[in-house]
Amino acid sequence: MIVDKIKKREPSAKQITNKVDIPVGKWVKCDKCKEIIYKETVRSNEGICPNCGAYFRMHINKRLESIIDEGTYKRFDLDIETSNPLELEDYPKKLKSLREKTGIQEAVACGTGEILGEKVVICIMDSGFLMGSMGVVVGEKITYSIEQAIKQKLPLIIFCTSGGARMQEGIISLMQMAKTTAALSKLNEAGGLYISVLTDPTYGGVTASFASIADIVLAEPGAMIGFAGQRVIEQTIGEKLPEGFQTAEFLLEHGFIDKIVDRRDLKETLHKLIQMSF
Repeated sequence: MIVDKIKKREPSAKQITNKVDIPVGKWVKCDKCKEIIYKETVRSNEGICPNCGAYFRMHINKRLESIIDEGTYKRFDLDIETSNPLELEDYPKKLKSLREKTGIQEAVACGTGEILGEKVVICIMDSGFLMGSMGVVVGEKITYSIEQAIKQKLPLIIFCTSGGARMQEGIISLMQMAKTTAALSKLNEAGGLYISVLTDPTYGGVTASFASIADIVLAEPGAMIGFAGQRVIEQTIGEKLPEGFQTAEFLLEHGFIDKIVDRRDLKETLHKLIQMSF
């Protein structure tokens, strides 16, 4: 048979494969241009893609490093435990896992510091912790910071990023909207300055409360800002919405925010605004 005459192919010389050893965690992909970039390059560029200029989200520590003068930040010593009002079995486990992963205790860090020599009360939210959702602890820390701004007669700056109220804490999370807003009304009555900086993304109860009622509302380029997502709104009103209607650029054009500021210019811009107001 022909099959019997076919010689079995002898194994060829050992095939050589070149394996490239790429260290894990050293590279990051830009969601906009899809390029793979060395993480340290992005970090040294203030979290901005060197290829297309897209903004990466910033960790609380990196934001403090870029905005507050070195050695001047003093965290408010607030020993507040996150509650579990709905008694969800997985919620405490998730919080513990996130704290180990992110190195932060909650979705916001609050304290005092200096911006080019000007002392301020500053709050910085982090989307890496349950999407920056606002629960009891976040609401209490923001409120305490507002009260300290009144007491110490300091300008208040809040870097906002959030997916909204924290659903794991039910209606209690929604109450934080009223609490923070009431505190801000007292700051306004006291003549204090409040600057809100909207970063990507800022949504839900945070947008509907303290993020939007500042004396000056700034935003980073390309930040997505709104209450509900585009699809939900379209389904509710039964109309097609304009493309990009929740971007910082669209909101600036329609008067919702005062100015879009390049991340590399934020520190200087905040310093100028503070000097102009005091």
